[in-house]
Amino acid sequence: MFCFLSSAADGALHSSAVLPVIFGIICFLGILGNCIVIYTIMKKTKCHAKQTVPDTFILNLSIVDLLFLLGMPFLIHQLLGNGSWHFGGAMCTVITALDSNSQIVSTYILTAMTLDRYLATVHPIRFNYVRTPCVAALVIGLVWGLSLLTIIPVWMYAGLMPLPDGLVACALLLPDPVTDTYWFTLYQFFLAFAIPLAIICLVFFKILQHMATSVAPLPPRSLRVRTRKVTRMAVAICLAFFLCWAPYYILQLVHLGVQKPSLAFSYAYNIAISMGYANSCINPFLYIMLSETFKRQFLRAVRPVNRKFRVNPSTTDGNSVSVRMVPEGAQQEQVPGEMIPANVAPQ
Repeated sequence: MFCFLSSAADGALHSSAVLPVIFGIICFLGILGNCIVIYTIMKKTKCHAKQTVPDTFILNLSIVDLLFLLGMPFLIHQLLGNGSWHFGGAMCTVITALDSNSQIVSTYILTAMTLDRYLATVHPIRFNYVRTPCVAALVIGLVWGLSLLTIIPVWMYAGLMPLPDGLVACALLLPDPVTDTYWFTLYQFFLAFAIPLAIICLVFFKILQHMATSVAPLPPRSLRVRTRKVTRMAVAICLAFFLCWAPYYILQLVHLGVQKPSLAFSYAYNIAISMGYANSCINPFLYIMLSETFKRQFLRAVRPVNRKFRVNPSTTDGNSVSVRMVPEGAQQEQVPGEMIPANVAPQ
């Protein structure tokens, strides 16, 4: 997003305080929300609860969203500074690459999550051995590797562009600005938006087709209910992603045919950018609204653990009882080493 900001924005737009305020609100809420999601899932894992495949994808999607939002203060600084960059060439390359990489990784994680929903819905038993957290983590690693390869042009050409007033801007300095910008925009559009969108739409169509025509033996009702809920959440996340990002990529294509962007185009372009960042902000709230399981995990993670002494009669010795420390409301399971014998004289 940093690459084309300076060419698409007008000085009057930069001097306005409206967009920086909007971006600041999105940044604050997004960082807070994604930190909550990451803490909730990590707390669940720390408490030795089994991490599921959806947990793995959502955790990594939240991490990517958080990294993406961490670049927002630099964008706000650019807006307030009339498009100028004051953090040096190295930071320009790092922030621009991180920004581009986060966009692509998010898209690819959503694509992988959609394929996981397909396996869970259409082949719940046949490919159950594939749907494990370890395989999901391996897929996430491959996604990051593929994304880093995809943004090689950004690593190569992100740098400082001189401005008329003696300042510099952070931009993508392609060798041939006219021709290379055209091909890079198409390259980014297809790899980061169009192709993943086509795959996700096709996969969800197959899921709906299967649900409408399936005559195969059904899995247990509890599993079907959970699968439907997780699939519904995945649909909502993917839909929100593409609705938020579609204006940005469409305006990127339109920008190819606009020699001198008007003020209206500049406003529309920056609103599209804010919608893209807003997507990383609303994802945590989608998890909370659509997942009862996540709500329970979150409440369990933030609620202090109250431990109480409970006295249970022992069956091994008529003159002794067992004193046990357990979290309030937790399931009582007798685990070796948790029982502390104490001799109590009978009355």
